[in-house]
Amino acid sequence: MKVFLFVLAATVLEATGDSVVRIALHHASWSVRIGLFALGALLLTLYGTSLNLAPVEFAQVTGLYVATLFVVFQITNYVFFHAPPTMPVSIGGFLIVSGGLVIAFWR
Repeated sequence: MKVFLFVLAATVLEATGDSVVRIALHHASWSVRIGLFALGALLLTLYGTSLNLAPVEFAQVTGLYVATLFVVFQITNYVFFHAPPTMPVSIGGFLIVSGGLVIAFWR
């Protein structure tokens, strides 16, 4: 459970940081844009730090990370940009999550 929480924290920070940078790229105000870039950079730095502090080798959690990242990116995309996943994304996402879980839990 501890490992999953590290992975979840990393994916939330990565997806949120990416979304903030995407918003910054299209914002009209330069001062707001710079602030958003700084916030995005901070979130992405925290993502890298949290992932590297996980109490397990990244190679061991790659499947779990990829599955969690897909889900968190879809949630973040909906929250920030009001874009629900399309049917192809949902079906592909099911395959991504299924594959990630196979990698994570097949012993």
